Amino acid sequence: MKFTCSRDDLVNNVSIVQRAVTANSTVNILNGILIEASDDNKIKLTGYDLQTGIEADVEANVTEKGAVVIDSKFFGDIIRKLPEPEVDIISDSNFQTTIKCGQAEFKIAGLDPEPFPKIPEVDEKEAEKIVMGQKILKNMINHTIFAVSRDTSRPVLTGSNVVSDGSVLSVVSIDGFRMAINREDMGNDFPKINYIVPGKALTEMSKILSDDDDAEINIYTSMQNLLFDIGNVRMISRLIEGQFINFDSIITKNPKTVITINRKQFLDAVDRASLIIMTDDRKCPVRFLSNNPSELTVQATSARGNLQENIDISLEGDLIDVDFNSRYVLDVLKNIDDEIIRVEVNGGQGPCIIKPVEGDKYIYLILPIRR
Repeated sequence: MKFTCSRDDLVNNVSIVQRAVTANSTVNILNGILIEASDDNKIKLTGYDLQTGIEADVEANVTEKGAVVIDSKFFGDIIRKLPEPEVDIISDSNFQTTIKCGQAEFKIAGLDPEPFPKIPEVDEKEAEKIVMGQKILKNMINHTIFAVSRDTSRPVLTGSNVVSDGSVLSVVSIDGFRMAINREDMGNDFPKINYIVPGKALTEMSKILSDDDDAEINIYTSMQNLLFDIGNVRMISRLIEGQFINFDSIITKNPKTVITINRKQFLDAVDRASLIIMTDDRKCPVRFLSNNPSELTVQATSARGNLQENIDISLEGDLIDVDFNSRYVLDVLKNIDDEIIRVEVNGGQGPCIIKPVEGDKYIYLILPIRR
């Protein structure tokens, strides 16, 4: 194998592919990146952890076809420190690999690519296809991914439910203590879908997606796998099998209390309370208390001290006195852009729901801490 390519292009695409490489895998070859030169004007880089695979094409002048696997971290560290804008890479029949750039020349040991596991294929002609804006998908992931569960005893909750009724696309994450829903109106021609995508795959995909309003992504789904295709980069992930929670059924329809509040003021007060709490311990929650319909008191008490802060609100219904995990509240408020929000409270044991003053573009649910 022998090719020449841009150092910067190689650095950028190696960084992308590394997102699918498991650090310190017990299977040595999975610590590597597969480099394939099989075309005259490009090479393909592949990382795969047996759950998520990422492929990236890099423009190159290929003078000899071939393939090799090189340790991902080692290779990435080398190319990031190369001195010149163009790099030559040569691999011999024993997979000894030479990396030349300017006056620098590395000789490193590569691995036989034959044992490198094959990424599952999604037949683009047979698979269901979705086309949407990269920025839209990125925002939907970022506004919900924090509520994906890390508890592997309930596998379906370690991913987000991506579901469409034929016009509205929803991304839903639930971890047992909170729920995050983000919705987008996609028009009447959008396909009906319902699948569960692993949180890890969505997290890595969001880092790859563009913020360009005009950039699009093609998404293909088969029975077991999902393919994200943005042109020169493709990610394939296994879907999670099982039935996701019926999230509509856990949204309270007739709340006992409705509060209208300035999001920034609310966020800042809870953030200051978290300085006192400094822990997720249930013994140190943030307390929301209303003694009248126009004022909310935010309180926090711990061995470090205490905080009490009042915020102007508009309250309808019952006055409240309820405790929450401050981090859960902050995660929600940091992912909302609206100036004014609606907070629905259902006593000291029922779920709290945070949503827009009008509509349901987003819905966040947090369970209170019982006293």
